[in-house]
Amino acid sequence: MLKELKSNKKWVENFNKIQSELDDLEVLYDFQKEGEATEEQVDDAFLEILELIEDVEFRSTLNKKEDELNCIIDINAGAGGTEACDWAEMLMRMYQMWAQKNGFKYSVVFLQDGDVAGIKSVSLEIDGEFAFGMLKGENGVHRLVRVSPYNSQGKRMTSFASVFVHPLVDDSIEVEINPADLEWDTFRASGAGGQHVNKTESAVRVRHLPSGVVCECQQERSQHMNREKALQMLKSRLYEIELQKQFEARDAIEAQKMKNEWGSQIRSYVLDDRRVKDHRTGFQTGNTDGVLNGDIDGFLKAYLMHHEK
Repeated sequence: MLKELKSNKKWVENFNKIQSELDDLEVLYDFQKEGEATEEQVDDAFLEILELIEDVEFRSTLNKKEDELNCIIDINAGAGGTEACDWAEMLMRMYQMWAQKNGFKYSVVFLQDGDVAGIKSVSLEIDGEFAFGMLKGENGVHRLVRVSPYNSQGKRMTSFASVFVHPLVDDSIEVEINPADLEWDTFRASGAGGQHVNKTESAVRVRHLPSGVVCECQQERSQHMNREKALQMLKSRLYEIELQKQFEARDAIEAQKMKNEWGSQIRSYVLDDRRVKDHRTGFQTGNTDGVLNGDIDGFLKAYLMHHEK
């Protein structure tokens, strides 16, 4: 109830802020007609209000129950070998920096390093208001084109990484799982952590037999806590699968979304041409460094405004 109340208060605050700014603009416009304010001041005030209204309009697209939830981002290196593993790590960093800039918390739930550099796969938990709603359009294949530092001949290379975003279910959403349908494994965690990492099998893997969904977690030092997190991740993925079934049954347009498979990239990052383009919305920017440093709000908003109307 408190969470719902906080959300409603936010909408009221946004409305009151826009109404107040609009009243101030009308007064400023009257001053300008009497020669007591400049046309530039009126234009600046108008653009500020326009930005506020566009932001509220954008957030109004996040109106589904699952949009308010935290989310898990799974990133997997695809075709391209070491270059693809490096690209997967670049994407992980991009989403981590986006989370920081938006005041969200993030944590690495599971990570598998690449053989030479980068990462083969990673699961990131993003904790923040409307995290899933903001990031749900990132599902799909991301394509990188650049002169590779891992190619001794300095050739231009193309590599791929797939991104899957699903809501992290909480107590407000019930997902029933039969314990008999679960198969558990334990293994030693990889990465930094000292002797504890090397001597204990604290990492866990759970397989949901009916669906074949597998979740792994090595985030915590305790095997018990990792089991709880892995089970939460499993519930989240099963919930996401059920959501997709509902979307496809309800709306034929939703059923035509690109599948998360090689060759169906949703976005291309062409670094030597300094261009990042989303193939679904047509939105693009030449600020490749900014995008890789987490400035992806333009792409997120373009997708939601394009697909959620």
